Amino acid sequence: MARVVPAVIRALDILELFLDRPELSAREVTERLDLPRTTVHELLVTLVERGYLIVVPGQPVRYRLGMPLFQLGSAFAGRLDLVREAQSVTRDVAAACDEAVHVAVLDGADVVYLVKVDSTHPVRMVSAVGRRLPAHCTAVGKVLLAALDRPALDGVLAKGPLAGMTPASITDAERLRAHLEQVRAEGVAADVGESDTAMRCVAAGVRDHAGRVVAAMSVSAPIIRWTPQSPEKWTALVREGAATLSARLGYRTTSH
Repeated sequence: MARVVPAVIRALDILELFLDRPELSAREVTERLDLPRTTVHELLVTLVERGYLIVVPGQPVRYRLGMPLFQLGSAFAGRLDLVREAQSVTRDVAAACDEAVHVAVLDGADVVYLVKVDSTHPVRMVSAVGRRLPAHCTAVGKVLLAALDRPALDGVLAKGPLAGMTPASITDAERLRAHLEQVRAEGVAADVGESDTAMRCVAAGVRDHAGRVVAAMSVSAPIIRWTPQSPEKWTALVREGAATLSARLGYRTTSH
């Protein structure tokens, strides 16, 4: 059974002291946490080395929070904004198509579903918020993988062989790379029975204020409702939904 690491707990205790104080001295940290001075010194030096604390200029034994904590907090806040805005937009997209609509993010080699709105049909996609699937087997995952630069994509593919979920899944890395080039060029991806033989899905990328693809939105339907007109219709709808969500996250297109 995994155990907690005391040194990490102490380091976090130090950081949490700054929640109600903008600056603290080494002595104040020692007194508040009742820790040995040498332990506090080593932890402070380590936190400063990593940038989580910075030394107050001209006061070498006083500290304040560093930029990485702001970046982590901003990343967390950004994720909250994504979920909140996605819930609203996915409801509108689902109402327009009466099929399942998802918003997902990339986590390593997998996608994790953050938001889901179901269709009203009795036959529907089996999925859930928090579900994790191999990215290369899903439309949302292929959109997110296609948005990675070459080193990042190499890192994902280096995690291990591409396991298939169905006979239609892409399990060859070079074939996947070629497929992702097409996805990158078209701005949309499809799942034609690659994660579930009974389902079809189209997805488009969601961008944040800086233009980065931070999520993907998809429309999914059982094959029994997937007509020859569905790909074009649902692709247009998911493009529009992803663009709407991107705009709510601060993304602005530029015209030349």
